[in-house]
Amino acid sequence: MAARTLAHGMGSFFKECEHPRHRWSKCLHPYKIRYRSSTGKQAEEGGFAAQDQAISRLTEIYKEKKARPSSQARADRIQKYGSMRFQEYATEWVAGQRHLAAASVRHLESLLEHHILPALGSRRMNSFDHKVVDGFIRTMEKAHAGLATQANAFDKLRAILLNAHQLER
Repeated sequence: MAARTLAHGMGSFFKECEHPRHRWSKCLHPYKIRYRSSTGKQAEEGGFAAQDQAISRLTEIYKEKKARPSSQARADRIQKYGSMRFQEYATEWVAGQRHLAAASVRHLESLLEHHILPALGSRRMNSFDHKVVDGFIRTMEKAHAGLATQANAFDKLRAILLNAHQLER
């Protein structure tokens, strides 16, 4: 069984018989195709009487994958997390920070409780931009928060928002 591969990402077609490839056109065994589904798993279909039918089906599958939004999973993540409140997302994010020491967790929770969540907790995740973050920093300056507190709060806010942005990719 020697497979013939088409353009990168399209898949391949083959026959599961003892006949060499140059005899496939005269062989009565059906063609099979092998390709990667949209989930990335290998899939196989069979029963194609002619090579052109197998290639035609591979082309159809390839076009369907290319026409689909860049990633259905990505679209689902944007839909789920975009409408989520910052407080909910931050809670999930903190729960995922397993590498932090106990003192660091207390410090993070204190920054969230006293500075970040009161200002941004009810905001939807898809509504953040640089002006929102700049406004948050100005609010901390007006409240006379120390420079170290401002820097720490900004670092934590940035880490949370960057994590959310990476989910969109």
